Amino acid sequence: MAAESTAFTPLTLPVLPLDDEVVLPGMVVPLDLNDADVRAAVEAAQAAARSEPGKPKVLLVPRVDGTYANTGVLGTVEQVGRLADGDPGALIRGRGRVKIGAGTTGPGAALWVEGTRIDESVPDPLPGHVTELVKEYKALATAWLKKRGAWQVVDRVQAIDDVSALADNSGYSPFLTTEQKVELLETADPVARLKLATQQLRDHLAEQEVAETIAKDVQEGVDKQQREFLLRRQLEAVRKELRELNGEKEGEESDDYRARVEAADLPEKVREAALKEVDKLERASDQSPEGSWIRTWLDTVLELPWNERTEDAYDIQGAKAVLDAEHAGLEDVKERITEYLAVRKRRAERGLGVVGGRRGGAVLALVGPPGVGKTSLGESVAHAMGRKFVRVALGGVRDEAEIRGHRRTYVGALPGRIVRAIKEAGSMNPVVLLDEIDKVGSDFRGDPAAALLEVLDPAQNHTFRDHYLEVELDLSDVVFLATANVLESIPEALLDRMELVRLDGYTEDEKIVIARDHLVPRQRERAGLDADEVTIDESALRKLAGEYTREAGVRNLERSIARLLRKVAAQHELGERELPFTVTDAHLRDLIGRPHHVPESAQDPAERRTSVPGVATGLAVTGAGGDVLYVEASLADPETGAAGLTLTGQLGDVMKESAQIALSFLRSHGAELELPVADLKDRGVHIHFPAGAVPKDGPSAGITMTTALASLLSGRLVRTDVAMTGEVSLTGRVLPIGGVKQKLLAAHRAGVTTVIIPKRNEPDLDDVPAEVLEKLDVHTVTDVRQVLELALAPATGTAGSAGSAGSAGAAGSEVPVAA
Repeated sequence: MAAESTAFTPLTLPVLPLDDEVVLPGMVVPLDLNDADVRAAVEAAQAAARSEPGKPKVLLVPRVDGTYANTGVLGTVEQVGRLADGDPGALIRGRGRVKIGAGTTGPGAALWVEGTRIDESVPDPLPGHVTELVKEYKALATAWLKKRGAWQVVDRVQAIDDVSALADNSGYSPFLTTEQKVELLETADPVARLKLATQQLRDHLAEQEVAETIAKDVQEGVDKQQREFLLRRQLEAVRKELRELNGEKEGEESDDYRARVEAADLPEKVREAALKEVDKLERASDQSPEGSWIRTWLDTVLELPWNERTEDAYDIQGAKAVLDAEHAGLEDVKERITEYLAVRKRRAERGLGVVGGRRGGAVLALVGPPGVGKTSLGESVAHAMGRKFVRVALGGVRDEAEIRGHRRTYVGALPGRIVRAIKEAGSMNPVVLLDEIDKVGSDFRGDPAAALLEVLDPAQNHTFRDHYLEVELDLSDVVFLATANVLESIPEALLDRMELVRLDGYTEDEKIVIARDHLVPRQRERAGLDADEVTIDESALRKLAGEYTREAGVRNLERSIARLLRKVAAQHELGERELPFTVTDAHLRDLIGRPHHVPESAQDPAERRTSVPGVATGLAVTGAGGDVLYVEASLADPETGAAGLTLTGQLGDVMKESAQIALSFLRSHGAELELPVADLKDRGVHIHFPAGAVPKDGPSAGITMTTALASLLSGRLVRTDVAMTGEVSLTGRVLPIGGVKQKLLAAHRAGVTTVIIPKRNEPDLDDVPAEVLEKLDVHTVTDVRQVLELALAPATGTAGSAGSAGSAGAAGSEVPVAA
């Protein structure tokens, strides 16, 4: 081959610099002779060719940013003449690569350099991987040329078999940058150069495919917008024709928000905010998502009853009659609502309806055990006042946005539950029942109880701002009734904003009235029975309330009545019972089984819990109201039990400390009380609170534990009909406790007739119903010694020794459990 014979022949050639352009071997390019460097190189080559055979030769060298490449291309001047635009030019063909050496001298004004031809030969035949590379390059080049419509060039590329020539053919590619072409020029190995050209072509085709995909998507989007624009214009034209056909004027369509806002009875600031949103809506395009957000906001604002208010029923006697008819008992809350209406009436008569922008709303917290009628009371209050009623369930709410609403920046944003309640009520002064406010939780989404602080503050809620509305909403005329079972779980700051009304449960007589007037008629109707078919005697109702459903409320009582009536209805349908029928207490066992709560006083004396020394009856308050609480104490055998105090029954820290105080008091005052306190030093003391699965805490069992231990040491039984509550101090003082009303109601339900409470709790007896106090013998005490005198039965002939007391108590618990 010719390349082999001249591979290393030294050459001296004039340099023809190419600015930001690269010519590869095999390429034929026209160059403008008006360029001084090009003209100098061509003239120098022509001068040298006069003394040598062949065509004039030049060295084509790329010059990038003033820097020459290390490799150039040997070019021959094929023709000198005129270019297409008439300027003088030369046609030069690239022949092969030349390694540029040192500069030298020569004729003319051109720069002369020495160079060496580079060997570009490849083995013959071609290796398999090179053949595959050639096929791949030709396939990629063919695909690219076909996309450009250069069909005449496809055959020419397919006809090239030389690897070096095929690689250099990519120099014609317009998508290659100058740097990429210089890289191809300086790659001497033809196979490596073909790999490089293949990779460059592959990358370009991938970029081109992505660009085509993007262009296609953009074009489809543009076409869709154009179609939507056209269809909307056609829709507007159709609507206009329909309006003209129906005789309507322009601008009377339902979505003309500006007209709706101007026609609505809105507060001035709300109107201004709404008109600003209307301006934004008119400027927004039909495709903008902001338009739908603004429409939703405007619909919400226009649907709120900004200036709608119901007239309060100022018939105070009538309102009280409504409350009495719908709820028996609950005198505290009835009096509070009556007082509220009386004050509202007097303020309205004196023109004091609005003072300082605030109206005369109310915020009440109804706290009590389940089933006492807190939720239904809210509806009765609204009925008595002549207002709309809305219930907002807060149980399990953990997101602050549920109260204050979502920001409008979120997709699917909605106003909070307070605003939705006002919207649902249709007036600005409804009765809003915030049900189960003590069940509100908090997590990473915020604290809903903190969001309620502004809602329930009479000094702030006249300017309440919902995050969604972002305009002031006046809640000062709303009557908020919050219900809760447990007071301790309500945050203190929130509780401070509400007026507390306790519903401590019903007496047995009140339950009878509620069952007779409300529960029996309702359940009789649900059972499909008429009033003249089945009647329930008062004795049956009393036994149901006392022995079948011992509770603070009436929920289980209603279930028992429903079960009773269902049983009677089923027996009648089966032909087992004739109607009409009157249910008495004697029928209860046959209809619904045995009673579940037999009073301790009604049991056999030998089966009562207090039939052995060391057991006392206390009173406690739970989430379901008041309840009786038994305390058991025992002394371990000195040979088997270690000395010390063991407490069981899931007791809290406060109750454990009360047990320590009781034990310390007896140890220090045992001689005064004539108790064998020596046993307390050598024998282990075990105090247990059934039921063991229920957590218990609080200081009010102090005197009960002291009495149980004193009974154990003295061998004297605790009176069965006595229950007690009170905190004990180290000096034996009986300190006040809480929940007196609930505890006395529980004692009454349990059949206890004598109750011991602290002297300083005597004012709390005013809250206890009179019928309960008539049936209870309440003793107020200041010292533990008084408690022991009242609670302990007289000593028998053999029960006074500590030894018998210890054995009797130890029988209650053979193995003490370590605290």
